Amino acid sequence: MQSLESVVAEIAPTNIPVLVVGESGTGKQMFARLVHRLSRRSREPLLKIGCASLSPMSFSAQIGLAPQGNSTTASTQSGAGTFFFDEINELDAACQRLLLYALPDRDTAPRPGLITARVISTTTRNLDEEMCAGRFRRELYYRINGLCLRLPPLRERKEDIALLVEFFLTRHAADLGRPRPSLSPRTLRAFLDHSWPGNIRELENAVIKIVALGDEQLTIAELGVTPPETRMAEAVEVHVHSLKATARAASRGAERELILKTLARTRWNRKRAAQELQISYKSLLYKLKQIELQASETE
Repeated sequence: MQSLESVVAEIAPTNIPVLVVGESGTGKQMFARLVHRLSRRSREPLLKIGCASLSPMSFSAQIGLAPQGNSTTASTQSGAGTFFFDEINELDAACQRLLLYALPDRDTAPRPGLITARVISTTTRNLDEEMCAGRFRRELYYRINGLCLRLPPLRERKEDIALLVEFFLTRHAADLGRPRPSLSPRTLRAFLDHSWPGNIRELENAVIKIVALGDEQLTIAELGVTPPETRMAEAVEVHVHSLKATARAASRGAERELILKTLARTRWNRKRAAQELQISYKSLLYKLKQIELQASETE
């Protein structure tokens, strides 16, 4: 994510069209708005256009190809600082044709109706597959894809979960006027074990419920995550014939419990946690990686 933010910082001041690709809830809108905020057009309007279920007439009006009420409105929209096409894959064939006509390329001469705004688009679908299936115009794809930002799903960057949880706890405790809770190690383990199909949005909703209701167990139950201690007990039961394996599993569980408790106490400050655990920072990172691997193996 830091690499993506670095790319955004480099590309934002240019006029290159940006395509943001990612699953639902990965933060595509946040990145689209970040590009606009860091651009030279940040003081001009950001016009968000939801592409689902648009008729050609309403779409034409929104991008300035036809007046909506009067010509001034259409002209102003056409000169917006940034056009943000949300879920551009939802445009039907007629709207795609209109947008292709309105988007300039290197050989396009100036003419009325040509979009002069910066263009940022998002999609949850694989546009290569959409083009092969004939649902998305290849020429339009190359016009909107000057630079592609691919946002990884949360299950591929679980090291961010604790930091996101801390951020959402602080934000929503303030919003709801509630005391800011601290999650138990058991809840943090459950969050690390969950696959988060709804990504950051699902995680934020889970944190909001905990802040609002003050009930961690209810949230874990709704996520459908089997508590780690239950999985460990089941594993021990299966391998009960091996005393060595049972001892090893118990040792791993105790180590994991201690690490997570220390991280929770230090608010996920890994350097401080390593000092408290009296191990090197590298050793802690290695053990965190081991914990992650064990979690994925038991899912």
